[in-house]
Amino acid sequence: MEKNTLHTYKLVLLFACSLVLFLNTELSFLASAKTLDNDSKAFYLGERVHDDPELVTASHHEMLESLLESKEDAHNSMIYIYQHGFSGFAALLTSTQANKISEHPEVIHVIPNRILKLQTTRTWDHLGLSQISTPFSSPSSTSVKGLLHDTNMGSEAIIGVIDSGIWPESKVFNDQGLGPIPKRWRGKCVSGEKFNATIHCNKKLIGAKYYVNGLLAEMGGKFNRTIIQDFKSSRDIIGHGTHTATIAGGSFVSNASYYGLAQGTVRGGAPKARIAAYKACWNGVEPAGGCTTADMWKAFDDAIHDGVDVLSVSIGGGIPEDSEVDKLDNIAAFHAVTKGIPVVAAAGNAGPAAQTVVNVAPWLLTVAATTLDRSFPTKITLGNNQTFLAESLYTGPEISTGLAFLDSSSHDNVDMKGKTVLFFDSTTPITLKGVAGVIFSQKPDDLLQRCHSFACIFADYELGTHILQYIRTTRSPTVRINSATTLTGLPATTKVAAFSCRGPNSVSPAILKPDIAAPGVSILAALSPFDSREHDGFGLDTGTSMSTPVVSGIIALLKSLHPNWSPAAVRSALVTTAWRTSPSGEPIFAEGSNKKLADPFDYGGGLVNPQKASKPGLVYDMGIQDYINYMCSAGYNDSSISGMVGKITKCPNPKPSILDMNLPSITIPNLEKEVTLTRTVTNVGPIKSVYKAVIKSPLGITLTVTPNTLVFSSAAKRVLTFKVKAKTSHKVNTGYFFGSLTWTDGVHDVKIPVSVQTKIMIKV
Repeated sequence: MEKNTLHTYKLVLLFACSLVLFLNTELSFLASAKTLDNDSKAFYLGERVHDDPELVTASHHEMLESLLESKEDAHNSMIYIYQHGFSGFAALLTSTQANKISEHPEVIHVIPNRILKLQTTRTWDHLGLSQISTPFSSPSSTSVKGLLHDTNMGSEAIIGVIDSGIWPESKVFNDQGLGPIPKRWRGKCVSGEKFNATIHCNKKLIGAKYYVNGLLAEMGGKFNRTIIQDFKSSRDIIGHGTHTATIAGGSFVSNASYYGLAQGTVRGGAPKARIAAYKACWNGVEPAGGCTTADMWKAFDDAIHDGVDVLSVSIGGGIPEDSEVDKLDNIAAFHAVTKGIPVVAAAGNAGPAAQTVVNVAPWLLTVAATTLDRSFPTKITLGNNQTFLAESLYTGPEISTGLAFLDSSSHDNVDMKGKTVLFFDSTTPITLKGVAGVIFSQKPDDLLQRCHSFACIFADYELGTHILQYIRTTRSPTVRINSATTLTGLPATTKVAAFSCRGPNSVSPAILKPDIAAPGVSILAALSPFDSREHDGFGLDTGTSMSTPVVSGIIALLKSLHPNWSPAAVRSALVTTAWRTSPSGEPIFAEGSNKKLADPFDYGGGLVNPQKASKPGLVYDMGIQDYINYMCSAGYNDSSISGMVGKITKCPNPKPSILDMNLPSITIPNLEKEVTLTRTVTNVGPIKSVYKAVIKSPLGITLTVTPNTLVFSSAAKRVLTFKVKAKTSHKVNTGYFFGSLTWTDGVHDVKIPVSVQTKIMIKV
C-alpha cells in the first residue's frame, strides 16, 4: 500500500454489476460542471487513534488548517469527516495542495473522488427457506420451520443497504407484528425532501440517511436539478435500493406479481429483520445511477457506528486497476469486516468472460448470479402451424402479425410497421417504432427497458434459425403470439447466468472469486413508482445486484442464530454447505456462448443453501491477523499496514504464503511440481466429532491430506490444523482443473472447491 503518485484526476462514474459499482465510463458532464482547479480527494488515515470521535474530528481540522493556513478555508474545503469505523476525511483541494498534504506522516492514502455505478416470490422456495403452510397470508411463528423459525425470521437482525435509497410507502416496509427496535441500534432517520423521518420510518425501516456532499463537490457545490434528477433525501427515485432492500429483508406482501406473472407472496430472506438505508447513489448522474466514493465511504463509516449486522452494498470497481486493497471502497469494507460486520458485494455483470469478477478483496463475500427454477413460457405459432415455446414477459392479448427478418444491413429496406421482427444481434441499435413484436435470438440485457409497448420474445439461437428458415421459404410469413404464463419447477432449473462475472481472480489469482452464487434473474421485489418497470408497486429485475441481497438476508438469519460468528466463519458456512447441483438434483450449467458445467470460477462454492449453512459442522475462520498476512504476502509495506490496522505491524521474513490464507477454498494458480499448504478448521458442531477427508483430485493432480482424520475430542480441542500437498503429473502448462476436499463425520459434509493450474517454468 505505497502512497500513490497524485495526478490531476477526472471523475468516472461506476455502476455495480447491478448495484455493483463499475468504473469504466468517464462523465463528460462532470468535466463541464467543474469550473475550478479543485478536485475532491479522500484522505485515509487508517484505524482511529482516538476513541472519542470529537478528538478525531479536531485532529482532521487541524491537519487541513495547517495546509490552508486558515480555519475558514479549512472549514469550507472539508466535505466529510470519517470518524467511526476508521479515520479520514474528504476535502476539496487543488492537485498541488493534495500533493503537499500527502506528505504528512499520518496520511496513508490520498484517493481521488470517483463516481461509481449501481448493479421474491420464488427465490426462497427455490432455496428451501420457505416452510409456510398458508402461501397467501402473513405467517405466524408457528407456521414456519427450520432457520426461519429458529431465528424468528431475523427479528433482531439489522441489515444495512448502501444503495439509491428507499421508497418508504412500499408495503414491504410495513412493521406489522414487529417488536421494539433492538436497543443496540445507534442510527437514526434523517428527514429531507419528501421524506419525513417521523412518518416514514418505523420498526421495520429503522434507519435512513443520505450522502450527497461528495457528488456536490464535483458540481460546484450546487444540487443541479438538470443533472441530479432525484429527491435530496433518502427517498429512492431509481428503485434499485428499494428492490435490493426488499430482497434482503422485506416484510410479507401477499398476491404480488408483475402484470400477473411471478405471482405469490413477496418477502425478504429475513422478513422480520430491520432495514437501515444509506443513500449514496443518485439518479441522473449516470443512466442507471451513480455514487461517489466520498459519499460511499461516509455511508460505510456511519453504518459501522450505527450497529448493522450485515452490509449489502452490491458495489465494486473495475478489473484489475480498481481492485487493489489500497482502493477506497475495499478499505471501508475492511474496517467493517474487522469489526464483525460481513460485507456482501456483487461479482459484476460483465460475464461470461473469464477474469471479469469484481470485488475480489479476501474480506468481501462476493456473489454470482443464477437463474431460478421458474420460467415465463410464451407460445408462438408460425403460419405453417409449427408451434414453439419461447420466453417473454408479454401479458397482453394474443396477436397475429406478419413476420420479417432484420439485420443491420437490411434495416432500411424492411417494412416493419405492424409486424413482428426477428433479429439475431441484440446489441444492434435499431428503431422499433411501429412494430407489433420482436423475437430476439440473443437475450438483450435491457430487455425490460426495450419492451414496454409491444411483445418482446426471447427464443434461443436454435429456435431463431428455425424461424428464419420459415421466413426465407415463405412468401408471406406470419406468426401468432400468446401471452406468457408462469411455470415453476422442472424442466426449468438452476444455471449460472450468462451476465454473471467469472473468475479466476485477476488481482490475486490464489483467492477464489466469486465466493458463492444466489438467484439473480427476474427477481420480483418492490420498486419506486418512478421506475418505468414498476407495476402496482413491484417489478422484475436482474443482475448480481439482486443475488447480493439474497445472501445478505440469509446472513442476517445466520447472525441471529450465531451472533459470535466472524464474517469469515459466516462465509465458510455458506461456501462449504452450498449446492453443487440444483436443489432438485440436476447439474448446474453455466450460460454463455457455449454452455458448460459450472465450476468454481462460475459460482464459487456453489448455490447458497441456507438451511445447511446454519449447521456447517466445521468452519474455516479468519481474523485480522489473517488479513495482515494477506497484505504482507501481496507486498504492501509495514507502515501502510500498521496505519490500516491501528497498531505497529511488521511483516515476517520470509513473507507468508498466500496459499496458506485460511479460505474455504484452495486455488493454486501456478503449480510447478508440488506444493504444501495449510488450513485450519474450527468445530462448531457436536463437541466430540471425528471427521475423515474425502478427496476428489483435479485431473492430473494428486492431493494428499495430512492428517486424513480430525478428532475433536473435547470442548477445549475445537481447532485443528491440516496440510494439503498438491503434486502434478502434467509436463506442460495447463488451464485450470477442478476438484474438491470434503471433511465428513457422516452428518456434515464440509466441502471446499479446489482449483489448480500447472505452470512449468522454462529455464533459460
